[in-house]
Amino acid sequence: MTPGARLQAAIELLKAIHEGTAPADRATAAYFRTRRYIGGADRRAVLDHVYAILRRRAALGWKLDRARGDVKLPELERARMIARMAVMEGWSADRIAGAFDGGQYRPPTLDQTEKRIAKALEGQTLEDPKAPLWVRYEFPEWCEERLRRAFGKNLEAEMRAALVEATTDIRVNTLKGTRAQAIRALREADIEAKPTPLSPWGLRVEGRAPLATLTVFKDGLIEIQDEGSQLIALMVNPQPGERVVDFCAGAGGKTLALAAMMENKGKLVAMDVLKGRIERSATRIRRAGINNVERRDLSSERDPWVKRHAGGYDRVLIDAPCSGAGTWRRNPDAKWRLKPKDLEELVDLQRRILDSASRLVKPGGRLVYATCSLFKEENADQVAAFLEANQDFALLPAPKVWAEATERLGLETPYPGDGDTLVLTPGKHGTDGFFVAVMERKAAVETPA
Repeated sequence: MTPGARLQAAIELLKAIHEGTAPADRATAAYFRTRRYIGGADRRAVLDHVYAILRRRAALGWKLDRARGDVKLPELERARMIARMAVMEGWSADRIAGAFDGGQYRPPTLDQTEKRIAKALEGQTLEDPKAPLWVRYEFPEWCEERLRRAFGKNLEAEMRAALVEATTDIRVNTLKGTRAQAIRALREADIEAKPTPLSPWGLRVEGRAPLATLTVFKDGLIEIQDEGSQLIALMVNPQPGERVVDFCAGAGGKTLALAAMMENKGKLVAMDVLKGRIERSATRIRRAGINNVERRDLSSERDPWVKRHAGGYDRVLIDAPCSGAGTWRRNPDAKWRLKPKDLEELVDLQRRILDSASRLVKPGGRLVYATCSLFKEENADQVAAFLEANQDFALLPAPKVWAEATERLGLETPYPGDGDTLVLTPGKHGTDGFFVAVMERKAAVETPA
């Protein structure tokens, strides 16, 4: 593809992302699925354009607003691409016009407004110290107060870290082999992987290696999973032979990690209200060599199954539906879809899920609440409200839980947090943002005869 053809493909993909309802990764997969003639190098170049614009959407919009004046933009995605090439790549107005020349597979020629924008942006850079904080660090303006509450003086450092493209993390499936074996297998495929600093099963590779095409992946030795997500399973710390529930299992990433910790022994129930995702997890479970998982779809968080099995499980994990603010570096389009009303509805749903799923925990058992959110409304506030309403549960200090799990695995990894709940962030830990709270149901008190 010519440089201009790559620009046109990126503009088309941006339209598909912003005009549709699917997340960027799914929209991207659908776009390339119908264009298999686009080779690997061209695909990577198109994705570089697309994700550069998604990551710096606010800053590009700020520049465009000042360049266009009172004139309405004729086509937003074209304008964003023009702005990207000018202020991020340093292209001159003439070079931009040369790529937008209307040739085969290339973008139609610039109109007068677009020419004026390209000329106005010529020689400028993306950063603007006059821009407000939410523009400089790429988050919805309405989130600033919530993010400041979460991070305080570390807000700018954390938001800067969230702008950086996420690394690719891998979890080694201990039912199939060791981390050393996975490193060797990846090296044979010309992929260098290094152990992650916190997860005992984690490996990290740079860039976008085609992992799903490798034999080591197809044989089930590795799964793609952020290190922070792996640590949720570590904090659940399920024991072989126990009865465990993964209440919001989704596509099954944490289910696989829990099953490996259980050494394929005991019973692990993976459930979700999204039947399609639960069904799709079957392939991953089979590939991983797991045989202690029961998959179950729920009609709602208060499905009758929950009441029938109340008090029957040693550990219950709730990886709750949330804003996903902790994954913004990985899903930069998601932040702009999120609205205040969405957050309110999610907080209410989380409360209902906690209330219902907690019934499954037996006396002396553990309830683990986790999100990939940065907002305290979804995290610490949610746990505090639950504990206030449920006096038979008590918060277990996260350092104690961490020590139990790492000692069991023969590790001496220091607890990475600084409080009684585990909070992971891109800036501090190099992971996606995660929150984990471990609560224990008080053991039943025997009444004297």
